[in-house]
Amino acid sequence: MTEQSVPIRSICVYCGSRPGRDPSHMAAGRALGKEIAEYGLRLIYGGGTKGIMGAVASGTLSNGGQVTGIIPEFLIDMEATRHSLGQLNELIVTPDMHARKHMMFERSDAFVALPGGIGTLEEIVEIMTWAQLGRHEKPMVFANINGFWDPMMELLRHMTGEGFLHTAHRVQPLVIDEISGIIPAIMAQAAELAADRSGEDEVISKM
Repeated sequence: MTEQSVPIRSICVYCGSRPGRDPSHMAAGRALGKEIAEYGLRLIYGGGTKGIMGAVASGTLSNGGQVTGIIPEFLIDMEATRHSLGQLNELIVTPDMHARKHMMFERSDAFVALPGGIGTLEEIVEIMTWAQLGRHEKPMVFANINGFWDPMMELLRHMTGEGFLHTAHRVQPLVIDEISGIIPAIMAQAAELAADRSGEDEVISKM
């Protein structure tokens, strides 16, 4: 699965630096890492080697995949161990959180949110905000393990119903319950977008 017919080369994963109480969340992290490796993609993530973050990185590395960790200096000893960071294929240390998030965005072709806390939520919401503002059209996925993101989906429906998502058509994240369905869904959405662009270019060329 190394040749891609669509422009997906790397996937950014947002997730908790803690394991959480449900063991299935750690298992999901390892499983997603394995899927990323098996599809020949690169994992872009926040550099942590603990919790679900560590599980995703371990799942990718142990299956022969490539991993880029991007972490601010002040978080290294909080979310990682320096020894574990040495096992990553690429480590980028940024001066602050803003530089970290911008670099993760620039390096990634799609975004997946696994279960996590406020930091995870903030990261995926920022990506959704940029999509709403027309800054990107990259696929966005909520990995809804055991319904973890159901309250978030309800909040988005509430916001839409109240008229606050004025460009809701740009904020349509994929909500996928099974890890095995995430990358195929990303590939399909990217291919659909590429086809739409090709059609638009063809129409423009005939004008």
